[in-house]
Amino acid sequence: MIVFISGGARSGKSDVAEQWVVDAAGSAACYYLATAKVTDDEMAERVARHRQSRDEQRQTAQWKTIEAPLAIDQALSEVPDGSAVLLDCLTLWASQVLYASELSEDQGLALLTDSVTNARARNVHLVIVSNDINESLPPNDTETWRYLAFLQRAHRWLAAEADAVVEVIAGCALNWKPEQGKPQKERLL
Repeated sequence: MIVFISGGARSGKSDVAEQWVVDAAGSAACYYLATAKVTDDEMAERVARHRQSRDEQRQTAQWKTIEAPLAIDQALSEVPDGSAVLLDCLTLWASQVLYASELSEDQGLALLTDSVTNARARNVHLVIVSNDINESLPPNDTETWRYLAFLQRAHRWLAAEADAVVEVIAGCALNWKPEQGKPQKERLL
């Protein structure tokens, strides 16, 4: 199953995504595919906060972290078939594709497509988190437009391919494309 979860910054989307992974994993290990590169104090604090959240869940789930700022396909190949994986986040991964690699935009999207296709073929329950960053005023510069366009191409493709599409607003999860048997609205965090 492929789940795409998006929302604004600090909306609670990672908490919602972690719960989807824990629920899917049952008693098996949960895998956290981290795309962040720690480059400053704020990012270090965010990573620490996410780790603490997962540590608090250790009573019900065991998390294994794989760091993959770009090579999400290789990272996914490291998890056993049928695993539950949280890829957090696509927004940071997109910046790696555009600004820290030699991949073209089309090659980046092909890497994402291959990763999702392979996860589905291996029965990996893959939950992908991304930020909604185009909800404000349009940017003034060309490079920001390029980034937004690339990320939105990825979002639109994921929304079409995913089995469930969830938007998180202020900790409330709205399932826009619910899987069979799941309610339209998720619980309030």
